[in-house]
Amino acid sequence: MAEAGQRAKPVVSRRREVSHTSARSLLMTVLGEYVLPRAEPVWTSTLVDALGLFDIEEKSARQALARIAAEGWLVSERMGRRVRWTLTAPGRRLLTEGAERIYAFGRDQGEWDGRWLVVILSVPESQRDLRHRVRTRLTWAGFGSPVPGVWLSADTSRQAEVAAIVADLDVGAPVMSFVAEYGQIGDPETMIGRAWDLTELEARYEDFIDEFTGLRPAVGAATLQAQTRLVHEWRRFPFLDPQVPAKLLPTGWSGAKAADLFHAQHEAWHGGAQAYWTALVES
Repeated sequence: MAEAGQRAKPVVSRRREVSHTSARSLLMTVLGEYVLPRAEPVWTSTLVDALGLFDIEEKSARQALARIAAEGWLVSERMGRRVRWTLTAPGRRLLTEGAERIYAFGRDQGEWDGRWLVVILSVPESQRDLRHRVRTRLTWAGFGSPVPGVWLSADTSRQAEVAAIVADLDVGAPVMSFVAEYGQIGDPETMIGRAWDLTELEARYEDFIDEFTGLRPAVGAATLQAQTRLVHEWRRFPFLDPQVPAKLLPTGWSGAKAADLFHAQHEAWHGGAQAYWTALVES
């Protein structure tokens, strides 16, 4: 565990946990949902108890705390025999940006103007590690690649994000961007099918809908469990869904239904979950 008051340099890891029982991943959800809004230090025992509701053992919970502190998102302070944790400035910024993206995701996108952002970026096969990192970062930013070296997004405002990725990864290859409409050769549906695996994405949305439709948690711990699971599962979708314009999606697209379900359940469970968190803090 980090020493009291020790601050580590923040380390950004773009790798997403895939297991909903991952202690570190779940702890980040708890910090964003309950600790961030209150802007107050939180005891180790509170966080351990919260993770215990999801069958995370105390040892694993403490290891997750130490790891997040080592990454620079938390700082500890010893108070007698107890330790409490405070979000660092970078930690608050990380979770705030994440919360904004999670809670805004799935809201009305507005009318699409029919234009695509096209990025030409080809990394030589000899630089396999860089190729992988470029692909990973652009994919997480919502870009798809219908043919090698060509990346697409329906959000033309993302040029600055691409420029930041290129600079961060120190891509030496030439990079070009265009804003254009689809022409008369071929069809957009085929292009989209080559750029993104919407079948797999829709299956994930269907799983989310199956898990949370009709769920009626009892008061207390059950509400906090349901709310935390809801946010924890939903927070993956902003990184998985490229936000293809609705007019180009299959009829009855599950993503819209899943978004409505998330926002409705989050609002319904918010009060009860926060109340139980208060009880944990004061226990």
